[in-house]
Amino acid sequence: MQATKRFSTPFLTGALLALACTFLPTTAVQAQESRKNFYRAEIVILQRLIDPNAVEEQMAGKQVESRDVAKRLWVEDASGRRISDLKLAGRNELHLGRAASRLENSGNYRVLAAAGWYQSFPPNYDGSPMRVAIGDWLTGAQQKAVEGHIEIDRQRYLHVGVHLNHWKDGPAPAAKAPAADPANAGETPEPEDSGSIADMADTTQPAIVEPAAAELVTWIKETRRMRSEEIHFIDSPTIGVLVFFRKL
Repeated sequence: MQATKRFSTPFLTGALLALACTFLPTTAVQAQESRKNFYRAEIVILQRLIDPNAVEEQMAGKQVESRDVAKRLWVEDASGRRISDLKLAGRNELHLGRAASRLENSGNYRVLAAAGWYQSFPPNYDGSPMRVAIGDWLTGAQQKAVEGHIEIDRQRYLHVGVHLNHWKDGPAPAAKAPAADPANAGETPEPEDSGSIADMADTTQPAIVEPAAAELVTWIKETRRMRSEEIHFIDSPTIGVLVFFRKL
C-alpha cells in the first residue's frame, strides 16, 4: 500500500502565500513597500514673544544663504493667505496640537504654523527642501518675518534639516534730497507776483526715502536625527520648531 503524504494546514497556508507573493504584480509589491515606509509627519513653528532688540546675539551682519525652493510647505502672502503644496491636516488633528497649545498658553510663545501630513519616506530618501514664509509682514522689506526651508531625508534614520531666518525691519534710511537739475545750476528762481510763499513751497518736490531693508535677528541652521513617537524641539533665541513622526 502506497503511503499518503499529509501536509499540515499551516504549511499549506504558508506555501500558498509564498506562491501568491511570487506572482504579485510589480505595482502591488511597490505599494506594499510604500505602506511599510508610510509616516505621519508633523511640524509646528513657534515665535518666542520677546523684543527682538533684546536679543544679545548680533546677527545683523551675517550672510544668509540664498536658495531657490520650488516646493511650499507653508507660505503666506502679505494678507496672511496660506499656500501649501501638501495636503495639510487641521491643527486640532495634530498630535503636537496639545504641546503647541501649552506653549501658547504659557504666554511666552506664538504659533506661526502647525502642519501635519502623510508621506512615504523609504530608505535612502533624498527629500526636496520645502519653503516656509510666515509671521509678521515686514513692510519695508516686503517679506515675512520668518523665511527659509525645511528638508526631510532618510538614510538609516529620518533626518530633519531646519534652515529658518528671523528678520525685522531695518532702521529707516535718512531722507535724501532730490538731485538738482544741472541745467538750472547756479540760477535762483524768481517768485511770481501773484504767488505767495506757501504756493512756492507746494511746488517743492518731496524728499526721497528708500524702503528699509530687512535686518537679521536670529536663525536656525540645524539637521537632527529623528526617532518615531518622540517630540523633538529645535530652537533659537526667538523661534522654535517642534517635530513629530509616527510610523503607520
